[in-house]
Amino acid sequence: MASATGLPERFPNGSEEGLAGRETEPLLGRPGDVAQEEGKSTLNNLVLGTGIIAQIGIWLLVVLVWASVFTKPLILFSGHPLAQSFAVLVLVQSVLFLQPTHTSDQKRLGQRVHGLLNLMAFLSLVAGVTIIEYNKEKSHNAHFHSAHGYLGVITSIVLLLQYLVGFTMWATPKLYGGEDNAKAIWKYHRYSGYFVLLLLLATINSATQTDYNKNVLKVKLWATLSLSALVVIGIFPRIQKQKLGFSRPSVSL
Repeated sequence: MASATGLPERFPNGSEEGLAGRETEPLLGRPGDVAQEEGKSTLNNLVLGTGIIAQIGIWLLVVLVWASVFTKPLILFSGHPLAQSFAVLVLVQSVLFLQPTHTSDQKRLGQRVHGLLNLMAFLSLVAGVTIIEYNKEKSHNAHFHSAHGYLGVITSIVLLLQYLVGFTMWATPKLYGGEDNAKAIWKYHRYSGYFVLLLLLATINSATQTDYNKNVLKVKLWATLSLSALVVIGIFPRIQKQKLGFSRPSVSL
């Protein structure tokens, strides 16, 4: 039996429907609360459950950064915070879009959109890094002048590895010994993906302590921390336990 939305009803533990429901159980909430519903626009994934909180947080964060940049005289360096904040915005969308998927068709489409958005974010991040490196070379400034610089490099390396593993797992599973082996390590890819998100948010917050921000942009740390917290509050409760191996269905005899 299924509901009018196409999602299984909340059945007692032990039934086949109950097992399917537990596979979509989020870290916070009941099974199915943040599962993509059949017949609804996939764009609903972006605001499902606590997703709307993440959207408020990330959009306000980007507006804060962009407003600070465009209300000051524009220089080459201005492109760095614009590109990096845009990349994080896109990455958040890619996570929110993929999270609620749970059927084969949904996961297939979700992975494609996730991959395309990640590619867009990657190109934006490369543009941002290129701008700051060129600016440092041109001005003969130190490459590692602040905690933000170190954190940015660490985040870039981890993110690059995340991209490489994610792409090869999807495109060339033979590198991992076949599709079954590739699928078996998906949960570790998800773990690292959420870790990368935290690193990106930490990098943005650390940027408020740089000389350029203190002297020019004047974005407040309390503001970026508050908005980053909204992003975390919106994304992490939607994580489906089964996808991280926290909850495995069991059959009652």
